[in-house]
Amino acid sequence: ADNINALVKQGCNSIITVGFLLGDATEAAAKANPKIDFSIVDFGYEKPAKNLKGLTFNTAEPSFLAGYLAAAESKSGIVGTFGGLNIPTVSIFMEGFRQGIEKYNTDNNKNVKLLGWNGKDGSFLNTFDDKSKGQSVAEGMIQQGADIIFPVAGPAGLGGLQAAKDKNIHAIWVDTDGCVSAAEYCDVLLTSVMKGMDVAVESAIKDSVDNKFSSDVY
Repeated sequence: ADNINALVKQGCNSIITVGFLLGDATEAAAKANPKIDFSIVDFGYEKPAKNLKGLTFNTAEPSFLAGYLAAAESKSGIVGTFGGLNIPTVSIFMEGFRQGIEKYNTDNNKNVKLLGWNGKDGSFLNTFDDKSKGQSVAEGMIQQGADIIFPVAGPAGLGGLQAAKDKNIHAIWVDTDGCVSAAEYCDVLLTSVMKGMDVAVESAIKDSVDNKFSSDVY
């Protein structure tokens, strides 16, 4: 709330917040400042104020493709995933990934197994910041035979990439192009599941500038 209010005081007429944890603060600010356009990444409202836009992403779809790819590329027949927190914006990636593996198995009469997510629950760090925790969980999965790791844990997920690099296996990055945002791990990345946040944010800003801003969820 303090950061949002600071931007209001600086005269911003379009303010974008990032992350579901800012949902309440963003909504309160939008109601208090009806002449400012507010957008929020990774959050949607059932009844948003006219100046409040949720930017949401169907990340199950690209994750499905990544799961299919991981199953196809795995030599051991075991792949692993873990999340930062067990919240919808994280588990949607893991579930899409799981379904992609299932589809590969069905299509090819295989039995590639997924560690870390069973469709309802799985491995979560309870942090998005602790890289060492991410590395430890990934190492545990590698010890169980996983040869591809899919961390959905923000910066903590970099620990998973480090584990993959140390053990000379592959990983898949999330949200952004890992070869750009985590270039030092590019050589172990099979691919990245990209969210398109840049597209959504640019769209919200452009609509605000062009006086076409609406509360319709992106």
